[in-house]
Amino acid sequence: MTAVAEPVTTTWRPAFPVDVRATLWPLARGGGDPCHQFAPDGALWRTTLMASGPASYRLTARGLHEITCQAWGPGAEEVVAGLPDLLGGRDDPAGFVPAHPLLSESYDRNPGLRIPRSGRVMEALVPAVLEQKVTGKQARMAWRWLVRRYGTPAPGPAPAAMRVPPSGEVWRHIPSWDWHRAGVEPPQSRTIVTCARVAAQLDRCADLPLEEAYRRLQSMRGIGVWTAAEVAGRALGDTDALSVGDYHLSKVVGHALVGEPLDDDGMVELLEPWRPHRYRVVRLIESSPFAHAPRRGPRMTIQDHRRH
Repeated sequence: MTAVAEPVTTTWRPAFPVDVRATLWPLARGGGDPCHQFAPDGALWRTTLMASGPASYRLTARGLHEITCQAWGPGAEEVVAGLPDLLGGRDDPAGFVPAHPLLSESYDRNPGLRIPRSGRVMEALVPAVLEQKVTGKQARMAWRWLVRRYGTPAPGPAPAAMRVPPSGEVWRHIPSWDWHRAGVEPPQSRTIVTCARVAAQLDRCADLPLEEAYRRLQSMRGIGVWTAAEVAGRALGDTDALSVGDYHLSKVVGHALVGEPLDDDGMVELLEPWRPHRYRVVRLIESSPFAHAPRRGPRMTIQDHRRH
């Protein structure tokens, strides 16, 4: 057996409550995500590719005010240093007033829900692009297939099935037939390959003011308002990220807050008073029992072109 190196360990005791599971829920891409898994003992295992190299880390919490992180791999020190950011250390809810019964109830029930800031832009961008114009089920299947095939084994004693996401260099050299086998359409694969060519520059968006980061993201062909917001809410800690153009979101927000479906324009108008906390409003709705609008018609059809 190969000896496992000692982990880099830290314990963070924030002055505010932090719910690890609720805060990092947006970073998971379905229950079978090879980069995000819960252990039987309740610990959360995650993998990442930091600037300093691959890492896996294990998060355990004692209540809402003590989180321990154990990290392995070349990127372990960087993971530990970024733990407060990852768990919403920069998230300042000052000035946020729920001002709606549903939001007030969800806010009270979820005191540890924070807006994460992973700082890993490409890791948030690739699965967001995979989700463009397809069902969530299709996108999650594609992410799992590609990461299992092209990711690397997680360092340390992480669960055996876990993988570290591919680097930009790997993403850009995936052959067309494997994108096809994963069920990814050419427009999405082209966008990912284009972004992978400048992965380092995109990752540096985490060091830019939000407005400039959005401009850099949306300067990439295939990255629009929706995709940029999906990235910003996960990697950049943007409490106001609003995924305009989402297939379901405006309907969910409308049913939760006014009892009827809305279109994108109606959602934007409705949420304007909560700026700069519109993403916080969305997360509170998602964490409530009213996260899904009633179905009035058929689900989006899953298109599978892999055998064509």
